[in-house]
Amino acid sequence: MTHSESKSADQNTVLTLNVTGMSCQGCVSKVRKLIQEKSSEAVIEGMPKEHKLVVTSDLELAAIEASVQEAGYQSLGLFNNNEHDQSKNKQESAEEKNPVDKEQNNLDKVDSSFSYQFSIGGMTCAGCVNTVKKALANSADVISADVNIANHTAQVVTKGSSEALIEAVENSGYQASLILDAEKSEEERGKRELAEYRHKCKSSALGLGLGIPLMLYGLFGGNMMVSSLTDRVIWFVVGVATLLIMVTAGKHYFRGAWKAFTSHQANMDLLIALGTGSAWLYSMLVVLAPMTWLPDNARHLYFEAAVMIIGLINLGQALELRARRKTSQALHRLLDLRPKMATRVDGDTESRVSVADIKVNDILRVRSGDKIAVDGEVLEGLSTVNESMLTGEPAPIEKSVGSLLSAGTINGQGSLLFKATRIGSDTLLAQIITMVGKAQNSKPPISVLADKVSSIFVPSVVIIAILTALVWFNLSIFGVDNESVFSYMLVTNISVLIIACPCALGLATPISTMIGIGKAAEYGGLIRNGEALQRASELTVVVLDKTGTITEGKPKVVNEILSEQAHKGLVAQVVSALEARANHPLADALLEHCQKDAAEKESVALDEFESLVGLGVRGSIEGKAYYLGNERLMKEKGISIDLLASDDLHNAATRVYLSDEVALMAVFYIEDPIKKGVKSAISNFKEQGLKVVMLTGDNPETAASVANMVGIDDYHAQLMPDDKLNWVKKLQTQGEVVGMIGDGINDAPALAQSDVGFAMGAGTDVAMESADITLIHNDLNSVADVIQISSATLRNIKQNLWGAFAYNSLGIPIAAGILFPFTGWLLSPVIAGAAMALSSVTVVTNANRLRFFRISRSNLNSIDTEEGK
Repeated sequence: MTHSESKSADQNTVLTLNVTGMSCQGCVSKVRKLIQEKSSEAVIEGMPKEHKLVVTSDLELAAIEASVQEAGYQSLGLFNNNEHDQSKNKQESAEEKNPVDKEQNNLDKVDSSFSYQFSIGGMTCAGCVNTVKKALANSADVISADVNIANHTAQVVTKGSSEALIEAVENSGYQASLILDAEKSEEERGKRELAEYRHKCKSSALGLGLGIPLMLYGLFGGNMMVSSLTDRVIWFVVGVATLLIMVTAGKHYFRGAWKAFTSHQANMDLLIALGTGSAWLYSMLVVLAPMTWLPDNARHLYFEAAVMIIGLINLGQALELRARRKTSQALHRLLDLRPKMATRVDGDTESRVSVADIKVNDILRVRSGDKIAVDGEVLEGLSTVNESMLTGEPAPIEKSVGSLLSAGTINGQGSLLFKATRIGSDTLLAQIITMVGKAQNSKPPISVLADKVSSIFVPSVVIIAILTALVWFNLSIFGVDNESVFSYMLVTNISVLIIACPCALGLATPISTMIGIGKAAEYGGLIRNGEALQRASELTVVVLDKTGTITEGKPKVVNEILSEQAHKGLVAQVVSALEARANHPLADALLEHCQKDAAEKESVALDEFESLVGLGVRGSIEGKAYYLGNERLMKEKGISIDLLASDDLHNAATRVYLSDEVALMAVFYIEDPIKKGVKSAISNFKEQGLKVVMLTGDNPETAASVANMVGIDDYHAQLMPDDKLNWVKKLQTQGEVVGMIGDGINDAPALAQSDVGFAMGAGTDVAMESADITLIHNDLNSVADVIQISSATLRNIKQNLWGAFAYNSLGIPIAAGILFPFTGWLLSPVIAGAAMALSSVTVVTNANRLRFFRISRSNLNSIDTEEGK
């Protein structure tokens, strides 16, 4: 270490911060990047469950806390370990003296922050979303708040009560209710949306029922002006009928506009109310006092515009609702997996009970074809279970005594008796449902611009409408007839207000995010949040661990060579006796291999046993010494290993030698088999333009052999966890966006450092907590699938955003009359209403294309065939 390096190291301090709001290692990674922008040498480790962030750097506390806050989390100061330990000792001492208080003390240890999910009613556009989000975020003790217009829910992390949050939403003019049961909430939302769909269809029929005849009357030469007393009477009746339809079919818009106005907010309802209200009021002014206020040419009536706009917007929203109900099909399918009833065994009696009544350790029976009600462990029976809905694997899995069962899977031929180990929200299926639901509520970073625009959009549109009216009022200098100015002012004003409703902008991101995350769940990838969804689509490098990721992680003896003097039965007995006492990683593989041959003879007893660190083991049987270990052990004991021919078929295998004190008896070749489908997954990565790198702690020969077999060109061997972390950092400094695939535990540092961490496994609690994306089953193809889905989802979101921005960018100027000087044409308010409704339907329809997205694996079949050979 140089003098300058020593000085820098001396200046570094270790600070342990109490940070709230972090839920996973992806959150830690977000904070790490911001801190390392200020100090590139900083080392950051996070423990989200314990709310700890350990920072080793030369930065001041204030600078670190500023980065934490910038990342969207909250620092509550430093942890004092000494005080914590003293407090813990005192608490344990108090519990020993007073056991009655133990339970209360345990409750005090529970994290004081809570995550609530609410159903939000009354939202119609992006402006509503911003209003609700602001109301929630400004409530006391709220750490984070996300609002999703696609499924009308809000996700809030707070230290306060749910009642306070509900009150805050209601004070802002909307309705909120706490979601306690996901399945019940989805049912209620389905019923609510169906009722709303029917109401909007009826409202649309009312509006169009009067509006279309009036519009056709005007188009085919009818007089839409007031020129006599008879005209005034007739049009007064039409005006009253129009008002009744506006009150019945459009009351929710006017009610929403009033709530927005009284709470000093602006939303889509306000624009619709202003537009249709202006059209009706102007028309009634023409009917009631035409001579007093308006010249002859300005006495045109717009009753048809008021009701047509109401009818068309209701129709558009009905079509949007119909399409939107399909967006959460993935979640519905998961919810449908949950069985309602189960068979409980109590002694000799069996009874059907509700799944809600099952308790941990209850004994349950599942018969052929039944769904498994809760997670459990098999006590009796033999059967196969279809777990494809959770794992994606089509082949049934054999279950026997000791096997684990998951709720929602289907029992095949055979009856199983099992003990309930996890129930309710603790089951794997329930955790997956919760995770998918939360992820669907989150937003990818790409939505930030849309959120900022929509927050000021409605007030800006009102200002543009006023400016449009003022411009038209002064256009007489360009030759516009003074008597027609009022009509032009009204038409352009209403058209601007109506066409600019920010519905499409608000729906552009959340609809696609919901479908994309749901689609990923169908393919076995649980995406934690919208940020991980977007980041996965930007990956340039995929880094893989070898053991447990590329290989099965269960070494097996693939070949055995015996010397001429050795007997197979004796070798099996000696190896079984030695390995039964050993604790090295290859012991299980040797025991399994020798178990059958050893079982045919009587077991032998060890007189002595010694573990030789880094070499192997030594044992004595009936006074004769045996050695089992690596090549170094044989060399130390002077045993020649040249007597056996080399096995060129297993160059990458680990060799374990057995000898007595004189000569070599046997050599075992042990390999960790390559997982099925790995070669096709590597090929799929390359097809997507991703660079693939393998990092392993194994020896270079084994690493080279495995990399060659699966088609990886870039690999690095004999790496410790810190080395893998440094490799990920090195790739990131080269401008690469890195996805790390590992088991979520051994590769934790590299997983945390990577831009996107993929945890291989069976959806364990640890993996779900630590990874950005959790794979339900151990198949690398799932990673390739999730990356494809992420890319498709981001493309879809960009299409929606570009469409929404382009629509408003073009629509507002046209509605304001920018084409009038060149064409003499003004946009009708009716056409503006139809265009506004069509924009939302277009966005939702485009997002729903994701539901039909299919994974592309052009070379999968040929590669699988090669692997089978």
